Formats: sequence, structure tokens, C-alpha cells
Amino acid sequence: MGTPRIVLGVSGGIAAYKACELLRRFTESGHGVRVVPTASALNFVGEATWSALSGNPVATGVWESVHEVPHVRIGQNADLVVVAPATADVLAKAAHGLADDLLTNTLLTARCPVVFAPAMHTEMWEHPATQENVAVLRRRGAVVIEPAVGRLTGADTGKGRFPDPAGIFETCRRVLERGAGLPADLAGRHVVVSAGGTREPLDPVRYLGNRSSGRQGYALARTAVARGARVTLVAANTGPDAPAGVDLVEVGTALQLREAVLAAAADADAVVMAAAVADFRPARYAAGKIKKKDGEEPAPVELVRNPDVLAELSHDRARPGQVVVGFAAETDDVLANGRSKLARKGCDLLVVNEVGESKAFGTAVNEAVVLGADGSETPVPLGPKEALADVVWDLVAPRLP
Repeated sequence: MGTPRIVLGVSGGIAAYKACELLRRFTESGHGVRVVPTASALNFVGEATWSALSGNPVATGVWESVHEVPHVRIGQNADLVVVAPATADVLAKAAHGLADDLLTNTLLTARCPVVFAPAMHTEMWEHPATQENVAVLRRRGAVVIEPAVGRLTGADTGKGRFPDPAGIFETCRRVLERGAGLPADLAGRHVVVSAGGTREPLDPVRYLGNRSSGRQGYALARTAVARGARVTLVAANTGPDAPAGVDLVEVGTALQLREAVLAAAADADAVVMAAAVADFRPARYAAGKIKKKDGEEPAPVELVRNPDVLAELSHDRARPGQVVVGFAAETDDVLANGRSKLARKGCDLLVVNEVGESKAFGTAVNEAVVLGADGSETPVPLGPKEALADVVWDLVAPRLP
């Protein structure tokens, strides 16, 4: 395969300057990039900048180099089209098949994967017209990355911020890896992923927890975004570097995670419970730090059970056909314990892996066996956690109604 050919469409929003970083990431990783800015985009970043960063002429209008038929050829020859930032106007035109400039003509002629990275004010993003346009694009197979939450133009703050360029690049890289022949099989779907490990407070400075880093849940979220899904990520104590393009809900305890997952699952097509949820919590929380006393042993810590979120999701499906996936971390009799847990929990798929020192928790790699309620077994050899994540989605997609 030759150098991947990318079309970077830039529409007229203040976030256009951030697309310069995205462009640099593409060129430095060996991609050939043709920048197609709208006329409005050139009010924010000039043609000379795009040309210098891409090393290619910038295509700005349908009447330039007419003999090359740019309004058709640019899209036809692309391996990926990414529109970043994508304004509400461009999303609307793309959804309705309008073609009044070079970028929208390119979107109509492209037969490769298309990624949109929206950026706009919160009110514009939340408007029913924009939400319907996004839903239409996703149903057609486009990848529409959820915008971030944060500071917008001026003093406003909310959802609509341009996603992190590094995250957009990662999504595009994974879309290219899957190839033009592989559809965005989660396009138009809403999936919920839990990640990390819950912490059950004992006093203001101590908690009961586990070693889960959230890396596997993050990998599941990233790969789902690249496959076209709208992703809600319920993250328990995972740190600041959440994947770009997800709706992030941060939680701490098992009870908080249960509440967030059940709320998000109400309209979800699939729920993947990758988080390590504490089975128990202290029966009592000490308002002050528990002190050690000379000559005295500490009082026993009484524990109570936490709700079984996976079993609850499995037995009380929020909607018909919803697919539920669980994870089982085992230290011995891995498959036997996994099969028993699969039957007990009632989920559709159970990802079973052996945990221990330098195994699964906190590492960049994982290996597992995915057990199905239909009796199937899918072994996944040791490799990057994104590889395991893709296998999970490979198994989820055909089970969706």
C-alpha cells in the first residue's frame, strides 16, 4: 500500500487554528494531505499556512484548475476525508447532500471513510437540527467524534469544544487501519463502556480499591469511536487522559458507577462493563481519619455487598436486543470460573483474563478468552489492548438487532 491520501477539510470556525496541529501529525507520520478549506476558514487561517504545513497546493474553489475536475477528483482519490473543525453549517450541508463549494462537493464524491470533528457553541451543538444531522451522518456510516467539554469562544464554557487533535489523529489512524473495505459497523449505535476501578472510602484518606488502570476500557472506547459509535465512557478513577470523542462521566464508587451506567444504558445498543467494580464496601465510613493507637489492634472492618451491576444490566435489559458484555478477572481455574460467571451473570459475552503481577492490570497489553452465551469461545493472544477491544466489537456488532 502506498502513502495514505488524506483530505483535510477545514470549515469556518475559530478552532481552525487547532487543525494545524492535526495536519502536522498527519504529515509527520508519512501521510499525504490535501487541505480543502472553506472560504470562511481562510478568514481564520490563511492559504499559505495550509500549503506550508502540508507541502501541497491548497484547493480552495471549484473554479481553480478546472481541467483537473477538482470537485470530483479530490474525493475520488482520497483514502480518508476528515473535516476538522466541522461547523454546524457543514454538518447540515453534508447531511442533506448540498454541494455549494469544493469541500461539500468532495464529501459527495468521496467513497472512502469520512470523519467529522465538530466544534461549535453548546447551543448550536445541542440544537435538534444539529443532533438530527449528526444522527443522519452516523447512520450513513460517517464517524462523528463527540466534541469536548470546556472553554469555548469568549467566556462561554460547555460542550462543543474542538476535540484534542492528538485524539482526532488517533481515531483517524484506526479508521485507516481498518481500511476502506471495512464498514463503520457501529455507525449510528450508542455504546456504553465502563473503565477503571472503583474506590470505596473507609475514612477521608483511605479506601478499598483495586489495581485497574482503565486502559482496557479506554481502548474499548477509542476503538468504538473509530468504528462510528457514539460512546458514553463511565470512568472510575482513571486520571485525566480520557479518549477524545466520548461523552465522559467520571465516578468514584461502585454505587456512583451503577447510577451512571444504568442512566446511560437506557438508550444504549450495547454496554461493555470493563471496569473493576468493588464487590464490597465498608459498612461504616469514618468522618475522621482512623488513628492507630499504641498497644491496640485496629478494629475489624465490616464489609457489605455492593450491587451486582453486570447482573442487573443483563437481567433487566433497558431495551430489546441490547448486548451486554462483562469482564472476569481470575487468578486460577480461569475458564471454569469464567463459564460459571457467564451463566450466573446472564450477559451475552464475557471477557475472561488471568490477572496478577504484571498481568492485565496496569499494562499496555492483554490476552483473554471471550466466552459467549451461545457456547462460543474466542481466544485473543497477547497483544495491545486495542486488539482485544476490536475483537470484542467484532463479536458485539453481529449480535446487534
